Parts: sequence; C-alpha cells; structure tokens
Amino acid sequence: MDLSAAPNRRLRTAASLSFDAIRTELGVPQSFPTSVLDDARDSVDRGPQHARTRLDLPFVTIDPPESLDLDQALHIERARDGYVVHYAIADVAAFVRTGGPMDDEAWERGVTFYSPDTKTPLYPPQLSEDGASLLQDKDRPAVVWALHVDETGNLTTVEVTRHQVRSVAKLNYAQVQADIDHGAVHSSIAALAELGPILVDQARERGALELPIPDQEVMRAQDGSWQLSFRSQLPVERWNAQISLLTGRAAARLLLDAGVGLLRTLPAADHRAVEQLRRVAAALGIDWAPGASPGEILSTVDGGRPQEAAFIDEAAGLLRGSGYTAFDGSPPERTEHAGVGAPYAHVTAPLRRLADRYVNEVCLGVQDGGEIALWARSRLADLPAAMTSADRRDNQLQRACLDATEAAVLSGRIGEVFAGVVVEVGDRSRNDATVVLSDLAVRARCTGPGLSLGATVRVKVIEADVEARTVRLAVSR
Repeated sequence: MDLSAAPNRRLRTAASLSFDAIRTELGVPQSFPTSVLDDARDSVDRGPQHARTRLDLPFVTIDPPESLDLDQALHIERARDGYVVHYAIADVAAFVRTGGPMDDEAWERGVTFYSPDTKTPLYPPQLSEDGASLLQDKDRPAVVWALHVDETGNLTTVEVTRHQVRSVAKLNYAQVQADIDHGAVHSSIAALAELGPILVDQARERGALELPIPDQEVMRAQDGSWQLSFRSQLPVERWNAQISLLTGRAAARLLLDAGVGLLRTLPAADHRAVEQLRRVAAALGIDWAPGASPGEILSTVDGGRPQEAAFIDEAAGLLRGSGYTAFDGSPPERTEHAGVGAPYAHVTAPLRRLADRYVNEVCLGVQDGGEIALWARSRLADLPAAMTSADRRDNQLQRACLDATEAAVLSGRIGEVFAGVVVEVGDRSRNDATVVLSDLAVRARCTGPGLSLGATVRVKVIEADVEARTVRLAVSR
C-alpha cells in the first residue's frame, strides 16, 4: 500500500460539511473590525514608508495557483564560483504603523489561519493580497536578501537591504515542475534545478530531518463537495523550501553575530528517542547503517511500503518541542533547530506570520550597522508567547478540520471494511493503534488484535460522528 504516490486518492463528502463551528470554537476571527480595514486602506493609499532604490532583476513568484498573498519573489543566477540568490520578501513594515489598528490586530491573530473553505488572513486583503503582495507586474517594496552560495551549497556572503522590486511572472509549482522536466523553465529560476538538489544534499549532511510524509489535504471539488487526498511534494517544492531555509539560516547568522533577535528553535532528539527509532527500524526491516544519522536514514525511504510509512510516522516524534527564542545582549544558550540542522529564523512569510516583520527589521538594522528600529527591538521578548499561542491554535484548526472531514467521508460507510496500514501503536496496548486508510486518505484510531507496527490490516468502520469529529475503526476478522 503506497502512501507516498497517492496524489489523486480522494473521496467526496457531503457538500453541506461546514467548518464555521470549528472556527467559532477555537476563537478564529471571522472578519476584521472596521478600524483595521480603514487602517489597511489608508496605509496602501499613503504608499510605503522608507526611501528605497529600484532593483532591476526579473523576479518571479512560485505559489499555489489561487494564492494572492505573495510573500516571496525569487531570482537565481549562476556565478563563476557558485550561485547568487536574490530573495525578495514583502516589506510589510513599510505599511503597518506600530500601535495602529492593523498592528494590534496582527498581534491578536499571530498567523494566517487556513481552513478548507476559507482563510483568515493576518492582515486585511487590501494589504496582504494587494498593496504589499508581490503581484506580477506591480512595483512593490521589498526586503531583499542577496545570498552568495558556493558550488557545495555553503553560504558565503549575506546582504539584506530595502528595494523596490517587480515580479515578472506568477508561477505555480506544477507548472514549474513541468517546465523543469521539459527543459523550458523560466530563466529567472533556471538554476533552481541545480541549486535545489545541492541544498537538499547539504541539509542531509548537516543532520537536518526531512520527513517525506504526503500531505493530507481537504479540498473542494467543482461540484461543491469536499475531498480528502494524500499529496506528495513535487521536487520543486522541496527546492523552493530550501531557498526559504537558506534565507532563514542567513538571518540567524546575522542575529547571532549581533547578539539580538528571535530564533525558531528545536532541540535535538535525545539519545533514547534515537535509539527507540533505531529499534523500530530494525523491527520494520529498514537498514540503519552504523554511524548514520536519522536524517540520512529518512532520505532513503519515501513511504512507498507500509513499513516505510510506519517508520516515517515514528520519526515525526523527533521533531516535537519546537519554540521561539528571543535574545538581546548576547546569543542564547540554545540556538539550534534540529529539523534544519542549523540555527534558523523566520523571515520569509511576513504576510502570513507576525514574527517575520520584526525579524526582518532587526536584520536590516544589523546589516546597516546603525540603530535597530525601536518598535521591532522592544517587542522581541513578547513574540515567543504570541507565536506559540498562534501556532497552537492554527494546529488545532488544521486537525479539527481534518477530523471533521474524515468523519464525514466515513459517515455513510459504517460497517464497511477497508485495507489500512498500522503507522503507530499505543504505548500501553497493542490492541490500540493509528491506521491509515490510504485509498480514502483517512487516518484514525483502531482497536483489535494483530496491530503491529507496519502491518497491513483489514479494518471495519464502527463509528463516524461528524459533530464530535471522531472516527472509530476495529480490526475485521
């Protein structure tokens, strides 16, 4: 049973499935106050703050086709000794007044919240999908990161400055992947197919952890019904993500050298967790060479076999415990992000994440060698709590929407039997496990005998309660 190669495995649900109650339950805002909308309109009408020069590079954006909140625009060129990456990031600070209605509301929200039927943006659409978004053929203010990378993927020099930029093309992942496969990719990112794999390999060498887990997605079909699917990442998505991680690593370097900033941190897995994963690998028949890191082993599996799917699911436990670390005066004791394999800071999504606006501003001050803007520096210590709360609520929203859709998918199929893969076994009882029904893109708890990790089992749907967002499966004999 292949969990990784299932981009089109979907089952439709009732069109009436609603996520409004979930958003209300979790306190996700449904709209913006009038004062915030007025502030956004006025800020766009006034135009961006800060003087800036035009950077005449043909930037392009790569995002899902429907996206209008475009945070990043990219230009990569081959250099004699490697690559030069210019990464333009929407300059949200050019529009948001400290202490103004938009600023206050952004602190309440923390992030953009995504539901299957809508999104609740961090900033009003007048700003996030228009005035500050790096839309095609529009001049926009941006924080531009110039990153020089050598042939092996090592970051050699970093510059960050404010400019006016223009995107010349709005691209999407499937389109870019097809263009790369056919040798016809846009000239502004032609080097991505070279640099991306180099950065992926270098991440593995750093000990970074990348979990090749297919995304479980809820989407609406043309007829209005809802669909569940597993979707595997395209190579270009991994490469583009590496450019974002490269920028975040560059930002962390600047911040640590200056002794001020905000890092995204994740402690390294302790020895016992790694040894437990090693035992799981042995039980599942996955070879773990002596001296190999968990990241190196994960790079050899893709979830195509049930045993690999179970191993990847177990490995996800190594990535728990992420947080934010603010510091001012000296670097913090803990700086590493184990998933990245290096110190890392959030800077590439300021339209969708509160912290990025502040970290970019600190980096600009550090790069300039002058004073860091007081509005940014003075609130660094407040960001960890705000971001942790926002991330927690966003995770709860994502999980609740998936749970409701899974229950809806199975609500009319009580008593039916399906094939599944055991991806997690309960600590207290082998009669309690998590099973993935690959063909339905459903992940649910299951009870019964024979639930060993990585096993393929036949399970019966016992309960599917949409209102309670619960699904119960049992081993079928």
